[in-house]
Amino acid sequence: MVEKADEQYIKMALELAEKGRGKTSPNPMVGAVIVKDGQVIGKGYHQRAGGPHAEVLALGEARAAARGATLFVNLEPCCHFGRTEPCTDAIISAGIARVVFAMRDPNPKVSGKGAAILIRAGIKVHTGVLKSEALQFNEAYVKYIKTGRPFVVLKTVQSLDGRIATATGDSRWISCLESREFAHNLRAESDAVAVGAGTVRADNPQLTVRLVKGKNPYRIIISRHPDFSPRINLFAENKDAKTILATSSATKKIKVKNLIVWHVREEKNGLSLADFLRNAGEFGIQNLLVEGGGQLATSFLKLGLVDRLYLVIAPMIIGRGKEAVGELNIKRLVRAIRFDVPGFIPCGDDMLFTGYPKRN
Repeated sequence: MVEKADEQYIKMALELAEKGRGKTSPNPMVGAVIVKDGQVIGKGYHQRAGGPHAEVLALGEARAAARGATLFVNLEPCCHFGRTEPCTDAIISAGIARVVFAMRDPNPKVSGKGAAILIRAGIKVHTGVLKSEALQFNEAYVKYIKTGRPFVVLKTVQSLDGRIATATGDSRWISCLESREFAHNLRAESDAVAVGAGTVRADNPQLTVRLVKGKNPYRIIISRHPDFSPRINLFAENKDAKTILATSSATKKIKVKNLIVWHVREEKNGLSLADFLRNAGEFGIQNLLVEGGGQLATSFLKLGLVDRLYLVIAPMIIGRGKEAVGELNIKRLVRAIRFDVPGFIPCGDDMLFTGYPKRN
């Protein structure tokens, strides 16, 4: 029987798991809480890939008091050997009497097996508490495990009239400082950030995390014809070997130290974004941030490859200029891209829209 307080402790586990955002890939974000006689006696969260799992850290804090207690965790405990030992073994050895988890692990090495091992050991197991919240929380991990492809987040900035730059190409800055900080947080939470050739030539971006604390993601240029100067920031500032060039062209003439090259299949209208995402998945990128510009954003939207959209809307009107989204070949409104879980959030002077594109 699921008790009334179970939701409260699963929420606590999710709050703990949030502390690992941007640090655990390719692993999921997991938090664990151990409760006995209505008191929390142990807490933990997965802090980095390869480090101890949340359940083990919580058990280490609870120590001998864990015997007879209840463990709350937002994801089914693992039951296989990886970079760490199975959490199920530690849970059984500690004498935990009951385990409540929010969702099954979609990884076939774990899915249902972790719960079965605990049940065979005589532990009461309950699942499904705040399942939908847990699924959305680890949405990138879930998609990556199920498809082998990254979860694609499109972030773009526009004026009230849908422009990303003036007619002369001036775009700094349409968004306010708070919105730019939000963008840098997205970078820190992502495994990689991708831009097209137009953005590289127009803005010469760095794509690093500077306005907030966090790790730098891989930086990807998607370009059919990569005729860039070796002095662009993404090439010149590549000491960490995190710049990736995704192209169909020969790259023998490109003399850039530490450059990673992905050879992407070419289609009639340019590079195959499906093949690009296959490359990204095989490389181990779970969470991909696409930062535009307009042509790349249009291509991802047109092909239905965007999993989540963040659209920053600045309180200004530019008039004639570069559009945020180009031709999508939508002739009737019934075919327009609509969104699940849409929402608007104030962000400094700007307004941030977020939602999940529905598949038509």
